[in-house]
Amino acid sequence: MTAADRTSDGASGSAVDTVVYDFGNVLVRWDPYGAFGDRDRAEVDAWMAEIDFPAFNRAQDAGRTWAQAREALAGRPHLRTLMDEYVANFPGTLTGPVPGSAALVDELRAAGLRLLGLTNWSAELFEHAATAAPATARMDGVVVSGRVGLAKPDPEIFRHLERVFDVDVRRAVFVDDSPANVAAARDLGFHAVHFTDTDTFRAALRDLGVPVRPAGPGPR
Repeated sequence: MTAADRTSDGASGSAVDTVVYDFGNVLVRWDPYGAFGDRDRAEVDAWMAEIDFPAFNRAQDAGRTWAQAREALAGRPHLRTLMDEYVANFPGTLTGPVPGSAALVDELRAAGLRLLGLTNWSAELFEHAATAAPATARMDGVVVSGRVGLAKPDPEIFRHLERVFDVDVRRAVFVDDSPANVAAARDLGFHAVHFTDTDTFRAALRDLGVPVRPAGPGPR
């Protein structure tokens, strides 16, 4: 059986003992527009397009400092202005816990599973995560991409997590809202789940034999 087969059908022959969480839009809601207050949306869109925000943000996630980012924008002060605004107002991008996520984290902890974080996040801004979604601070350990200089879906960041926390991928569930990150984890042998909402993730965990209650009324 290949790693892909094992993760696609959940039949590893071993019980799940670890859940590895992505954070953004899995435990904490993130909307980059939240940093810009009453600025015209079209102005922010134009800035994001010119700066290539996905690539720019990935560089920050992979360990580039914000001082280095400012230096990279030397000669383009109009791009620096909104970048500085984004950093200064970053807490506004974190709009609270993903619905149902905190209750599920508490259930998994009570069931005795080990909970780990594997998040693409700027090292300098990671401190804001716990304020916006306290469940992010209830992990047994976290790998922050900006701290280790690697970012998902690079397989090396998954291998780093395995080494540091002695993870048996055959007994670990990885959940992320990015299909590319899920595919990378699956290729390495994790039970990999694409996150859409907490209830759907609950169902996936139950399919893997993890003892959580069914989706429905209950603590959110």
